[in-house]
Amino acid sequence: MQVGSPIDLLVSQLKAAGDETRVRLLALLADGERTVKELTEILGQSQPRISRHLKVLAEAGLVARNPEGSWVYYRLADQDFGRDVALGILKGLDPADAKLRRDRERLAGLKRQNREAAERYFAEHASRWDEIRSLHVPERQVEAAILARAGEGPFRAMLDIGTGTGRMLELFAERYERALGVDLSPAMLGMARANLERAGIAHARVRIGDGTNLPVLRDSFDLVVIHQVLHFLDDPAAAIAESATALAPAGRMLIVDFAPHELEFLRQSQAHRRLGFSHAQMEQWLQAAGLEVDAVEDLAPAENSGGLTVTIWTALDRRAAEAGRETGEARL
Repeated sequence: MQVGSPIDLLVSQLKAAGDETRVRLLALLADGERTVKELTEILGQSQPRISRHLKVLAEAGLVARNPEGSWVYYRLADQDFGRDVALGILKGLDPADAKLRRDRERLAGLKRQNREAAERYFAEHASRWDEIRSLHVPERQVEAAILARAGEGPFRAMLDIGTGTGRMLELFAERYERALGVDLSPAMLGMARANLERAGIAHARVRIGDGTNLPVLRDSFDLVVIHQVLHFLDDPAAAIAESATALAPAGRMLIVDFAPHELEFLRQSQAHRRLGFSHAQMEQWLQAAGLEVDAVEDLAPAENSGGLTVTIWTALDRRAAEAGRETGEARL
């Protein structure tokens, strides 16, 4: 996009947004990333038409696009000026407008369908969950790296988001005083409770909970773990932002997930919504959540194995990082 002065840029962006469908697209993207297919379903328009509108918005710097395999995710612009203009336009809308209200209802329905599909998958595969996860680097290698990146502790309180079978609660059992695992799948929680009881771990518990609306107090945990969860979610950024609110000052977040890949079949066979995450994308989400990236480690599979690379991100609560710089103390 070539523009002259800031006024020229603003005029071009206002012109780009000067269409009912484009305004409705901006309103939907303000809620989080969406694919062209999802936007087409919500607005009830053809895919070529929606793609053209998104192209205009992207060229004007109001939205950003993120190709991922055969899918492309769109979101509001990352740059402050474009994002501010988009949000400024949306502030002038009437939330009670019939079309906007219908769009929100359809978006909520789409999210519900995606969530229910994922829950069915987890319920059907709970007993084989650890086996299914073996698509990547050997689990023993991944877990050793996780423990090394998390630090020795001891941790006063640990939160495991999307706890699944409770494996992370078992892995860290000797490093925390108390722990909570949350998951939306009752079947998974049943497996987790059985595993914790079998391992004799009495200082951890699990409960139903949504990673984007956590049933916990803010600033309560000095270790938050998100292990192989984000690629199942519609809006990973929202889950990271919500998880950051649970971190206590000086707290540490540890995220384990896949590096970008092109195994499209995982969308259908294993309910994956995202095909991995780049270092840059994850760092952007962490910084937006008020966290400071501490380290990133890639664990590559054996050569020619066809497996996936696992990435471990560790991030610190920015309040703690800034306090450490001011006092000269070493970071935890």
